[in-house]
Amino acid sequence: MRRSLRGRGIRCVIPRTAAEAPARAFDRALYRERNKVERAVGRRKQWRRRATRFEQLARRYAAMLTLALVRL
Repeated sequence: MRRSLRGRGIRCVIPRTAAEAPARAFDRALYRERNKVERAVGRRKQWRRRATRFEQLARRYAAMLTLALVRL
């Protein structure tokens, strides 16, 4: 997996586990930013209407997205 990411020019920011060798250094600040994004996406998915695109009109969808983000 890591090799295929490197081949596409993507930096891997997930630290290696103890079972993987060799343990290489990783960018801790970049990993924290990635974690923030993943947690934000997870919180937004709690809103079923927003996650499933329940609203048919773009205006209503934007309103629900705004409401969800304000409540978070």
